[in-house]
Amino acid sequence: MNLVTGAMGSLLPKLAELLKEEYKLPKSVKEGVRSLEKEMKSMHAALRKVAEVPRDQLDEQVRLWAGEVRELSFDMEDVVDKFLVRVDDDSEPATNTNKLKLLIEKMANFFPKLKTRHQIADAIKDINKQVQEVANRRGRYTVENIVARIAPATTIDPRLKALYTEVTQLVGIAGKRDQELMNLLSEGDSVSTKKLKIVSVVGFGGLGKTTLVKTVYDKIKGGFDCSAFVPVGRNADANKVFIDILLDLGMYESHLTMLDERQLINKLRERLENKRYLIVIDDIWDEKLWEIINLAFSRSNNFGSRLITTTRIVSVSKVCCSSIDHSIYQMKPLSDDDSKTLFHKRIFSQESGCPLEFEEVSTDILKKCGGVPLAIITIASLLTSDLKVKPKDEWRALLKSIGRGLTEDPSVEEMLRILSFSYYDLPSHLRTCLLYLSMFPEDYFIIKDQVIRMWIAESFVQCEKAGSSLFEIGETYFNELVNRNMIQPVYDYMGTEIEACRVHDMVLDLISSLSREDNFVTILNGTGDSMSSQSNIRRMSLQNVRKEEGCQATPLESVSTLQVRSITTFKPAIGLMPPFLSLVVLRVLDLNGCDIGEHNHLILQDLGSLLHLRYLGLAGTGISVVPEEVGKLQFLQVLDLSGNHRIKELTSAVMKLKRLMCLLIEYGYAWLPDGLGNLTSMEVLRDITVDSISTVKELGNMKRLRKLEIWFDNLSLELEEAFVESIGKLSNIQSLEIFRRGTLPMESIDILGECWVPPGSLQEFVAINIKFSTLPAWIRRNPSHLSKLSKLVICVDRVGQEYVEFLGRLPALRSLFLGSFRQSGPLLVVAGGFPCLTSFEWGYQSPCEIVFQAGAMPKAERVVLDIGVRVTNEEAAGDLGMGNLPSLRYVRVALNRKRVTVGQAKQAKAALEKALCAHPNSPTFRIFFCPDIRVDARDDDVYFPDDESE
Repeated sequence: MNLVTGAMGSLLPKLAELLKEEYKLPKSVKEGVRSLEKEMKSMHAALRKVAEVPRDQLDEQVRLWAGEVRELSFDMEDVVDKFLVRVDDDSEPATNTNKLKLLIEKMANFFPKLKTRHQIADAIKDINKQVQEVANRRGRYTVENIVARIAPATTIDPRLKALYTEVTQLVGIAGKRDQELMNLLSEGDSVSTKKLKIVSVVGFGGLGKTTLVKTVYDKIKGGFDCSAFVPVGRNADANKVFIDILLDLGMYESHLTMLDERQLINKLRERLENKRYLIVIDDIWDEKLWEIINLAFSRSNNFGSRLITTTRIVSVSKVCCSSIDHSIYQMKPLSDDDSKTLFHKRIFSQESGCPLEFEEVSTDILKKCGGVPLAIITIASLLTSDLKVKPKDEWRALLKSIGRGLTEDPSVEEMLRILSFSYYDLPSHLRTCLLYLSMFPEDYFIIKDQVIRMWIAESFVQCEKAGSSLFEIGETYFNELVNRNMIQPVYDYMGTEIEACRVHDMVLDLISSLSREDNFVTILNGTGDSMSSQSNIRRMSLQNVRKEEGCQATPLESVSTLQVRSITTFKPAIGLMPPFLSLVVLRVLDLNGCDIGEHNHLILQDLGSLLHLRYLGLAGTGISVVPEEVGKLQFLQVLDLSGNHRIKELTSAVMKLKRLMCLLIEYGYAWLPDGLGNLTSMEVLRDITVDSISTVKELGNMKRLRKLEIWFDNLSLELEEAFVESIGKLSNIQSLEIFRRGTLPMESIDILGECWVPPGSLQEFVAINIKFSTLPAWIRRNPSHLSKLSKLVICVDRVGQEYVEFLGRLPALRSLFLGSFRQSGPLLVVAGGFPCLTSFEWGYQSPCEIVFQAGAMPKAERVVLDIGVRVTNEEAAGDLGMGNLPSLRYVRVALNRKRVTVGQAKQAKAALEKALCAHPNSPTFRIFFCPDIRVDARDDDVYFPDDESE
């Protein structure tokens, strides 16, 4: 059973709020409120006990009682919230007496036994009576007392990326699985190999089908003219699949969404005509869907094209491979040895592997996992805590609790049972947050920052210590779910930061089932869902509408939405979105990506009636104005307006939102009105455009600001001085990104480099289209002071060897882009420099000359350079020292062939390619000339820029 499906955690602080002196409650009433608070705390503690017991082990009466408490807590919080925001009175605040009368009237709506609505004592007495009635019904059940622990701040497990790499290596072991699949793709005589061949990989969820196919795809795609990898999933729409393939193939035409199925098939056929292509259609569930997708691939293609599908369903794989020329690859579990390697890698960090004392129990546990990678990783995560291995007796206890069915008859049900062990091992607050992810569709790219803000708006994130940031606490929740392998991290393009997550299908099955059973989330996803059987809907996810299945295409009725607290709507289901006026207790409204202008029942001005609203997501909704009525949302914490380039200026009403913590605007478009300094709760201010000195000065009032992204049209000396003065007051700033609109030449911002002293909390500094004459003094003075700086994007007029050494001493730097216009001689990255750097980009208008010495950049995985050809011709520098970078995975080099012959440029490229091919990691690389060499160029031709004469 799950504690988190109620509102108890946020209700209790609000009951305490009613006892504050500002309400001047009579003594007898205070006693009643205290009694009520005491009883609800008792229920809260009881629920905590119940929450530790798996649902299928609970007595039915206890489960029903917990449901009563859940609904009671929701209703009580709605009552208190309506009172606190004075929902029925938009005028001046009432007297304390009138406030109390209003509270009685609202409580009467939820507690029908209330006899006297105008006497506080009777109201509290009646509430206590009803609460007591519910409390008495739990008497027959006792659960062992459990003490909850406060989770410490969590960082991403440093072994995590190695784990995911290890999964790839194990699922597609060289010479085994990946070779088997590649053999199926290439087998046949000289005639059959030129025909379109389809291979379908089939196996149940968690075996690693997608991982295997992605490994093979990455290995062989270079041998094809074009390639695409497209996930499908349940309830997929053929049009979306076709559009996704076209996008992967590089067709970015804006009108694609306007085309019907037939037109998209024709467009795809035209795109693939006379080409050798490799396309992966991942996770197909529906035979009929495949029959439609299959129409886009002509059998007359004789260029050796290959099509790979993955599915859990044998009948689907047979439909995919109906021809004798096609092949089915049956995915099998990992071998015992590979299972051990994966299991031990996750638990034991030392190279020696599993200690002798754990070998026997380890073998027994792996038998239960049946070679399923997902089960192995999930169980392994239960056996470690705070990066330490749990005692052997806890391993034995876990072994006894795992059923025997998996090894004898593998099934999805048993897999969910294994996953449920990880679920019930989570603290209650993490279960809440994990269940909330069932609001998102299958294979959805869930933005990390967005979902954390939604958790906060739902009061899932609680601040235990004064001065702590709710977002930072929420971030530890997210990191812990990643570390426990309940969600899959998605890294940014540089591979340095987690920007999003996905939920594995098996985990999504589990949390969706639990959410449905506990009335946590109601999902409309086009599979014939009905809300008629559910009362008191609290959260709704509107995901899809499929007319052929008879789903609603009209807005939901108001009667079904009166108690909804959270709505997330996805583009296909925007027509189901109920009118805003019907959502009287709504806390979270996420309409991101939905074009609300096409639906007349969604009136922006009505947003002002949502007085409980904490989160308002309007990103990419096509709106051109922000209504004045938004200023009434005094509890609003997040306002996301990004992706709306038609908004040219924000309404001054936004400046009234004193609780606003996050304001996101479309970059470089919307201008801010005066009053920015009123937003003293602001923590994240993104993509604002300013040209007013007064507005820049107001930034200094935002003492809690953690992240600032700001655009300037022009940087006058006075504006720059005001900006430096303001950010100097921001002692909590963690990320500062500065952009200047316009074209070259770059403007200098040397006052920022010389006069600003960043706080020790600074983690990211980005300056785009702006340069510094010299490396900023705040780096030169004491690099070790910037102990948290992990990302730096900066352009310096001239880069010298001493600057490289200063930057190399930044202790936490993981991502660096350093641009320059000039440099003084070849640069060396010396041993010991950049100890944590994983992504390194260098270059700008003047090609740099650089060599990596042994011992430099030990963790660098990604290197992007713009270098001069001449340096690669120097002795001992043909490979730039790339062989000295032990972690190298990806290299991109632009060879500037200024003032060298075509023959010299070609030799330099060949030398660098040879060196990279010899690298033990076999990194992916791309080396190209700048400018490119013409087809008719001779080896003795020399390139001179336009501003130079031969």
